Amino acid sequence: MEIWHNPRCSKSRAAKQRLDDDNIAYTERRYLDDVPSAQELDHVLKLLGKEPWEIARTKEAAYPATLEHDRAKWIEHMVANPSLIERPIVINGDKARIER
Repeated sequence: MEIWHNPRCSKSRAAKQRLDDDNIAYTERRYLDDVPSAQELDHVLKLLGKEPWEIARTKEAAYPATLEHDRAKWIEHMVANPSLIERPIVINGDKARIER
């Protein structure tokens, strides 16, 4: 299990705390520092069953309000601006969830 975590986010901290409280083993990935590749983000999006614009944080300064809904362009933009990626994301095998 892996959690894409931002320690500055209360929702992310709460999800991590739930895993700790339940003694669930996981790998913490601080995705702002260890940015996922385009391929990794695409894979996680497929596990989530989402398009990149569906998990983008709309209030971030880097939010591309005028970018067309082109999956590849959005993924590249999110990799260049990882703060756009909604958090936390928990990945467990062939499943992933945004734990909000």
